[in-house]
Amino acid sequence: MTARRLLLVHAHPDDESIVTGATMAKYAAEGAEVVLVTCTRGEEGEIIPAGLAHLGPDRDDTLGEHRIGELDKACVALGVRDHRFLGGAGRYRDSGMMGAATNERPDCFWQADVEEAAHLLTEIVREVRPHVMITYDDNGGYGHPDHIQAHRVAVRAFEKAAERALPGSPWRTGKLYAVVQPQSALEESVERLRFGPGPFTAPRTTDDIAPATADHLATVRVDASAHWAAKALAMRAHATQISVEGELFALSNGVAQEIRGVEYFMQIGGSAARRGTGGVESDLFV
Repeated sequence: MTARRLLLVHAHPDDESIVTGATMAKYAAEGAEVVLVTCTRGEEGEIIPAGLAHLGPDRDDTLGEHRIGELDKACVALGVRDHRFLGGAGRYRDSGMMGAATNERPDCFWQADVEEAAHLLTEIVREVRPHVMITYDDNGGYGHPDHIQAHRVAVRAFEKAAERALPGSPWRTGKLYAVVQPQSALEESVERLRFGPGPFTAPRTTDDIAPATADHLATVRVDASAHWAAKALAMRAHATQISVEGELFALSNGVAQEIRGVEYFMQIGGSAARRGTGGVESDLFV
């Protein structure tokens, strides 16, 4: 039986663990070939622990180098053996948040030529021949320029790989998904966190966690609860960016979020899907 192949395209180290960590751990444990492509080293990330403040942005890119090590540890926790930086580590620099001066740096990912970056990713796609690709939606999940650019590059690479694919190859029959956060799931999480945010600040609305997606657009619900611990361990590995306390975590804003073993996706390209109960799939490869 041919091993299932999953390729994920993320913007920075830590993104893979926060929004797809449980899914990655699940499929890796089941014997699928899981390949992670990260587009930047995350040089502009906001450092949380005071003890690591010396790694701050723009200090000889020491933060980017440090985050490579964090990502290596996270991949071990998730069981992912194949990780690559798009074009090699440092080819594209973290752009910082939308509107920041760092968006204008010529070497940042936001300023990258989409066709050029997509060509680099297409070479990986043709090598890996994934049955499934995962990235972000066209808003990058929450509007970060590198997430938006990762979406553009992944979509274009998916198209370019298919253009030269033979009939019946995974490039023609595979599927492309975006990570989503369903409205109802976020609302339920906010309600739970209102009464027990732990050491963090309780979210007031779903917007404090992430922009919500209409429930009917979440075409896949992956229940990887059995791999929750692997996801939590991977998130702990990203110590510069994530504070983890029990079953909760917070980013630099200090707002509590749940570490969730159930992750959601929306199909944005590729072959037709077969729907399960209620029109929602439980397996990305179905």
